[in-house]
Amino acid sequence: MKFSESLQKLLPFGYLFLVVMGILKESVFYYQIGINILKYSTIMDILISPIATLTAHPIILIAVILVIVFSYAFPASLSKRSHKQWVQKILGLKNNIELSDEVLGNHITNLFIKFLTIGLLAFFVGIGIGEGIALSQRIMTDKLKYNQKLNYSSGDSEQIYLISSNSVYYFYLAKGNKAIKISPIGAIKSIEFTNNRMLQ
Repeated sequence: MKFSESLQKLLPFGYLFLVVMGILKESVFYYQIGINILKYSTIMDILISPIATLTAHPIILIAVILVIVFSYAFPASLSKRSHKQWVQKILGLKNNIELSDEVLGNHITNLFIKFLTIGLLAFFVGIGIGEGIALSQRIMTDKLKYNQKLNYSSGDSEQIYLISSNSVYYFYLAKGNKAIKISPIGAIKSIEFTNNRMLQ
């Protein structure tokens, strides 16, 4: 079986793995600020969580692409040196044994999957932990920048720091209050970005 054919068969499992990584990242992030995000998420939120994470910032997307490229390039480079002893040890092969292209391809595919799994797991969990720690510290030290204005359907409004949102809820902190608020989308009329640095 060719390497490319193996990858095509693994694509559905790859997306399922990304969904699990997205859930794990969100759970780790929200846990650090005292929220069980799964209680406030719909099935659609869970399914699009990896896409939302990847498109949150260009650097994140670039980093994931680099992880995938490295996970592919390293095993591919090993396949060209399969006759060397140190390569055979990495692949878990017996020394000085000639392998067919199919057997070698299977070993390379398995190594690619291992590298990619470990790389993405470390990446997503690392983002969740890092963002959670950074946010909780900014909340405790009162270093948040309240760059949004939330307008309620009732006509009231308040200056907020928007943590995040999904298809059902907004998660935010109001200026002068360290308590995290969770409001249903139906209760919000609009959000104004009062200090949008991207447009300045």
